[in-house]
Amino acid sequence: METQTLPSLGHAEVRIIAHTPEAARAVAEALRRCFAGAEQRSYPALDGDTRLHLTVDTATPASLDRSRPAAIRPSAGTGAHSDEI
Repeated sequence: METQTLPSLGHAEVRIIAHTPEAARAVAEALRRCFAGAEQRSYPALDGDTRLHLTVDTATPASLDRSRPAAIRPSAGTGAHSDEI
C-alpha cells in the first residue's frame, strides 16, 4: 500500500473532474469564495475531460475583496497523484 503525503494542517486537497474546463473552473471559483489560499493545478483527464486540483486553507475564510490572481499561489506539487495515472 502506498502512503500519500497529506496537505499541511488546516489545508485540504480537492480534486474536480469535469467534462469541460469551464465546469471545473466554476466549481473551483465557488470553493475560492468560501476558503482562502486556493491553489489550482489543471491536468487533462481520460477521454478529454478536465481534472483540476485545489489546495484550500480550511482555517481561513476567503476575503471578500481579494482579486482572483491573489487567490492563486504557485503550485507546491506538480503532476498527477499516483492513484490517478
